[in-house]
Amino acid sequence: MHSRPYQLTWIFVLATLTALGPFSIDMYLSALPLMAKDLSVTSGQVASTLPAYFMGLAFGQLIYGPITDHFGRRRPLFFGLGLYLIASLLCIFATQLDVLLLARIAQALGGCVGVVVARSAIRDTLSGTDAAQAFSALMIVQGLAPILAPLFGSLILYFLHWRIIFLFLFILGGISFILAWFKLPETLPVEKRKKHTFVSATSTYIQLFKNRAFIIPSVASGILMGMMFTYINSASEVIMDQLHASTILFSILFGINSCGIIFASNLNRVLLKRYRPLQLLKLGSSLQLLGALILTAVIFSHALSTVTIMLGLFPIVAAVGFVGPNATVLALAEQGHQAGQASALLGSLQFLFGLISGVLLSFIPFNIEVSVCIVMLIYSIIGVCLVHKIKHV
Repeated sequence: MHSRPYQLTWIFVLATLTALGPFSIDMYLSALPLMAKDLSVTSGQVASTLPAYFMGLAFGQLIYGPITDHFGRRRPLFFGLGLYLIASLLCIFATQLDVLLLARIAQALGGCVGVVVARSAIRDTLSGTDAAQAFSALMIVQGLAPILAPLFGSLILYFLHWRIIFLFLFILGGISFILAWFKLPETLPVEKRKKHTFVSATSTYIQLFKNRAFIIPSVASGILMGMMFTYINSASEVIMDQLHASTILFSILFGINSCGIIFASNLNRVLLKRYRPLQLLKLGSSLQLLGALILTAVIFSHALSTVTIMLGLFPIVAAVGFVGPNATVLALAEQGHQAGQASALLGSLQFLFGLISGVLLSFIPFNIEVSVCIVMLIYSIIGVCLVHKIKHV
């Protein structure tokens, strides 16, 4: 018998599906200046492809939620992965920013199905501490993606053209398709599927918004995970443009923060044997608040450097290893009968707050460092307050 309630091969396939997101987001960050030059636009305009991707992730998941509850997990998965492959090809050959933006949105709309299916498959199969353990294992494997993505991106830029990055994503999408086809069985039996219409799907989302046991941990998760997306939205501009870090140093710093996610996720799996998911979620949210306060002190004391900014960013990013799995298991605990839609709304909220952070960074009338500090501080305070409300649910 296995010593764990799931097979590592199964987790690896699910992690590969969810890794499409981090790779699609992180791999081309160091290429933004070169892309801007080739497309004859500014770095800020090319950077708008990030919130465009977040928009696709946020709204795409809301669509796949009821579809995967209606048709099962496999058929929608392969449709989405097929769309991802086509959109990746469009990104390779895009010669105008508008085309690239549309292709990135389509890429997100296709790739986000993997996130919905992965979370739903775990909820279909496991519950309670077992589910939390599986989500933590998923985060560990997923944590490798933000380490490898910028490193691969930088290596490709060193030897080849930036368009090869999107060719790599096309290949990764193809590998995910093949692995899922042969190694990912259907986890939602026909008798448990919900016969959705547009009206019934909308009604379910409304009910989820009214369900405090679901919506409070979901919004808390969205806001706290949104801090990491704020970091992603601004990393290239702050670290490369303001601190003049090379693409290699940028990749190393990005990798260090991602190692923090792996460490925290592994520690979370160990601590789950002694502590409840809510206790560990409180720990994660507190670490993120601490990181935001350190970042604020660094920026307003004019002591900004690659070392000092990492002192604030590391706990913010690493704490995702506590926030992600525990908020997910708390939010989905009572949603087994509609795991697909609940999972979709949970994920959509995470990327919605990532999209909002990108908009806020563009409109706050301060330099990028101060803008990041303001968004991080607001998000962390609201997140901590929401997490401490979960005990009253």
